[in-house]
Amino acid sequence: MTYSMTAFARKEQSYDFGTLQIEIKSVNQRYLEPTFRLHETLRPVEMKLREALKQKVKRGKLEVTVRFHVATGEQALDIDEARLNAVTRVLDKIQARVDNTSAINPMELLQYPGVLIDAELDVEQVHAELISLFGEALDDFLAGRQREGAVLADAIKERLDGITEIVAGIRAEVPEWVATFRENLREKAQNLGVELDADRLEQEVVLLAQKADVAEELDRLDGHVKECRGILKQKGAIGRKLDFLMQEFNREANTLGSKSTKESITRHAVQLKVLIEQMREQVQNIE
Repeated sequence: MTYSMTAFARKEQSYDFGTLQIEIKSVNQRYLEPTFRLHETLRPVEMKLREALKQKVKRGKLEVTVRFHVATGEQALDIDEARLNAVTRVLDKIQARVDNTSAINPMELLQYPGVLIDAELDVEQVHAELISLFGEALDDFLAGRQREGAVLADAIKERLDGITEIVAGIRAEVPEWVATFRENLREKAQNLGVELDADRLEQEVVLLAQKADVAEELDRLDGHVKECRGILKQKGAIGRKLDFLMQEFNREANTLGSKSTKESITRHAVQLKVLIEQMREQVQNIE
């Protein structure tokens, strides 16, 4: 199963106590790097949300935003004494160090996150509903990653088909390539006025053919294609495996190009590198 590292999900639900809204978005990242933006009332459940995320997502830079809008009405309001004391202690330190500070405005203190609370708000219920809604948002997010991942996998498979076709084409040209060695040697010998006997000619052809032998590179390319198709069927995070395999593909294509003395095979090697680079770009987005 192939998952993309880029996706977006949004979930919103209204309750008697208010409205919860969750957004999850992600982009490429070598490791898992989640960032949470939560309403102060929801901070106590952040670790549970992180754990739920880590169980299902392995790579990517994620940004999770949770908005909480308390239902309007005639709710009884109260003050979080601990929060207010913490804020005032900080303000007292500032006033002790800075001269001519203005008087503290009580209304500004009430606006500080977490100071003013709804006395009738069942915080445990809010937290429970948030955890449930986050699970739904995470499922939507993963479904989006899977859809995008399927598109990436199809694009990679299309390039793998291209590589298989090119490798088969090169194999078909190898006999002609050896025949070209023989003809080139004859022409050079004639131009130099040197007469080569049949045995000597064949020895030289064999030596040149050995230096330019690409059978091993072609076999490895076929092996890499098979391995890549196998990885795409695996579960879990496969992006790093594919990234390493792209390096192996490149190594064989480079060697193939360096050994080539035939224009058409050099052209095939260039086409291989183009397809490998296109795959590598797709792989960067896979978890």
